[in-house]
Amino acid sequence: MKNCIKELRRARGLRQEDLAGLLGVSRQTIVAMENNKYDPTLELAMKVARLLGQPVESIFFLQE
Repeated sequence: MKNCIKELRRARGLRQEDLAGLLGVSRQTIVAMENNKYDPTLELAMKVARLLGQPVESIFFLQE
């Protein structure tokens, strides 16, 4: 699954550490998600979407 977390995070002026703290995860988790090496749980994906002010399906999408 691909995502656009990095772009949305940067547009809001957040560092990886900031986003990790707000979500209650490690910075390494954010790095892995941004590099498409970790697919978050549904709960975490929904938290990311809420925090970034976007619908889940506009942040995460399937690779074709």
